[in-house]
Amino acid sequence: MNAISDPTTSVHRYAEIARRLIARYGYPDWRPNLPPVDELVDTILSQNTTDSSRDKAFDQLRLRLPTWEAVRDAESEVVIEAIRPAGLSNQKGPHIQAALRRITEEQGSITLEFLRDMPLDQAKAWLTSLDGVGPKTAAIVLLFSMGRPAFPVDTHVHRVTKRLGLIGKNVSASHAHDLLAEIVPANTYYAAHLNFIRHGRQVCHARQPMCSECPLTDLCDFYQEHVGHEPLKGLIEP
Repeated sequence: MNAISDPTTSVHRYAEIARRLIARYGYPDWRPNLPPVDELVDTILSQNTTDSSRDKAFDQLRLRLPTWEAVRDAESEVVIEAIRPAGLSNQKGPHIQAALRRITEEQGSITLEFLRDMPLDQAKAWLTSLDGVGPKTAAIVLLFSMGRPAFPVDTHVHRVTKRLGLIGKNVSASHAHDLLAEIVPANTYYAAHLNFIRHGRQVCHARQPMCSECPLTDLCDFYQEHVGHEPLKGLIEP
C-alpha cells in the first residue's frame, strides 16, 4: 500500500490499528502536563537520550538554577554542566538559553502562553524557528502542555508507522508529522502517540522485533515482507 497516494486507505487502516492497540495497551490517561516553558526545556533535553537521563538533567538544572530567568542569565558553562546527564550538553545548553532569551525579547517575560491563541501553523513555525527545536519538540509542547492538535513523531512512532505502511518507507520523520496528522483523528493524537511509542518499546523493536507477539501482523507491511525470512534476524530498521 502507498499511504502517501492513498490517504483514505491509510485512514481506514489506522482505525483498525488503533482499535487493536487500545485493546492491547488501553486508552492512555491524560498525564499531568508541565507548563509550556518547562515542557520545551524538558523536550530539548530528551533529544537523543533516555527518559531517565533527561529527568536527571532537568531536575539537576532546576536545583542549581531554580528559575528560568536564572537559567537564561547564567554562564553557559553552568548550564552545560547542570544538564550533562542528558548528553550533548554543549549543544543543548546554548539552545535552551537562546530560546529563553528569544522568548524574553519578544514577550517581555519567559512565557509561551501566547502560543495558545496563535493559529496552529504559526505556533508550530514560531517554535521551530528556535535553534534546537524541530517538529517533534514543537508538537510535544503544543499537545502535551496546551492540548492543541499537533501530532509528535519520535523514533518509535516513525519506525512503527513505516512498518505498518501508514507512511511510505522513505518518508522522513519531519514529513511524517504532517502525514500522520491527516491520518490520525485529531482528538486521539495523545492516545495514538503514546500507544505507538509503547508498541515500539515493547514489541516493535528496531532490532529483532517481536512479531510473534504483535496483534498487527496481518496489517503490517514489514511483517508481510520479512516474516520467515533470514533478513529479519538481527535486522535494524529505523
